[in-house]
Amino acid sequence: MDFIRYAESGASLLNAEVSSVESLIAHLAGREWLHHQCTDRDCADLVAFQTDLRPVFEASGAGQTKAVVDRVNDLLGRHPVTPMISDHDPDNLHMHVANRAASVAELLISEALLGLATLICDLGPTRMGVCSAAPCTNVYVDTSPNQSRRYCSDRCSSRANVAAYRARQKAAVS
Repeated sequence: MDFIRYAESGASLLNAEVSSVESLIAHLAGREWLHHQCTDRDCADLVAFQTDLRPVFEASGAGQTKAVVDRVNDLLGRHPVTPMISDHDPDNLHMHVANRAASVAELLISEALLGLATLICDLGPTRMGVCSAAPCTNVYVDTSPNQSRRYCSDRCSSRANVAAYRARQKAAVS
């Protein structure tokens, strides 16, 4: 089980549009086996979870360690994770974070929470944040060695750097 991938999936889920079954299926590209299980209820549960999860990333970006831990513990209490050993490939036993009866929303929420909880324990509670590029509001997980990530993507980083360069050039001319 790749917990960092699960943590990054949590950020991806928070950045995704999941208010309709069609948009949820688009978010689940590469996980086609889940598409037929997606329901309107999953969408409603995931939208509510997005609202509950965003403050974790905001608190982490602000260096509020206790708030991050308290919020994640609260979410883990409200959305218990039920890990199990998966044997669908007998040569590659591995962990899944939800039982086979879990809904799509329960699976995605469990993956996000277990990944984020592990990230917090392994790398620290300040390894998440909100993109610094205006007007972007996407979130990210920072796994860089020196905890220097400030943007959700290379695109936002480039856009912010170009804007800063142009501002410096304009200031130099004035």
